[in-house]
Amino acid sequence: MDNDSKESSSGALESLSFPSNKWVKLNVGGKVYTTTLDTLVGREPDSMLARMFLQNGAMQPSEKDEQGAYLIDRSPRYFEPIINYLRHGQFICDDNISVKGVLAEARFFGIYSLVAHLEELLAQEDQPLDDRPLTRMDVIKAIIQTSVTTELRFQGVNLSGADLRKLDFRNINFKYANMSHCNLSHANLTYCCLERTDLQYANLECAQLVSVRGLCANMEGANLRGCNFEDPTGVRTNLEGVNLKGACLESSNMSGVNLRVANLKDANMKNCNLRAAVLAGADLERCNLSGSDLQEANLRGANLKDAELTLMVTPLHMSQTIR
Repeated sequence: MDNDSKESSSGALESLSFPSNKWVKLNVGGKVYTTTLDTLVGREPDSMLARMFLQNGAMQPSEKDEQGAYLIDRSPRYFEPIINYLRHGQFICDDNISVKGVLAEARFFGIYSLVAHLEELLAQEDQPLDDRPLTRMDVIKAIIQTSVTTELRFQGVNLSGADLRKLDFRNINFKYANMSHCNLSHANLTYCCLERTDLQYANLECAQLVSVRGLCANMEGANLRGCNFEDPTGVRTNLEGVNLKGACLESSNMSGVNLRVANLKDANMKNCNLRAAVLAGADLERCNLSGSDLQEANLRGANLKDAELTLMVTPLHMSQTIR
């Protein structure tokens, strides 16, 4: 709960008609619930339930039944998940209860934080199955069920936002896949096909990217700190035409990588090993290359405008940048 919510909650508790620890009974559609005023007011001080028991509220408590419970003419079936949400802040609903029904009641009672959560939940459920992003469990099941002799393809699959940390993806085809905002830190992507894959703002920190084929992949804003691209057998990682604008590649081993005509504007390549890398025609405007090793790198035709080239491991020779 943020500070504003805490302050409004505190102010609401101070203006209660009854002590905040007072127990009250609510008769909702014939079913009696026992709770405290703190529960009714603390989480949602502007709700209808809270205003029923506030001194300065616009509403007065309803009539009582013969047992002294306040009468509320609503469905108890959908009210129970709401009162539990007010108690502990989590939405828990049995499978046989309609989320749409709970949403209607949450709107009626003015539990707007729950309303927002349920609307998002229903939007995800209404999304066509083909468009839903796969989860970590979906991916693990696919890997386990696929024979080691069979090529596993996630070509064109939606994996956006998935938690894929530390998984072994060697030799898997992710061509055209949507992997934006994925967490792939410490994952093994050796020999993967990432051609035209969307990896915007993905976290690939310390991932193994040995000999990947990432032609024209979109890695704008991605975190590739401490990644390893170098294949000891001499096969080059191909990132020709890749979009690495604003990406972080600090301290990565990119020896021999093909970054021809890549977009590296505003990228952080500090302390990178770029020995024998191909950066011909690459856009390195405002790229931070301080402390990097560019020995034998091909920078012919590259745009080095305002690039940071201080503390280089080996001095940059003019012949490396002349067409």
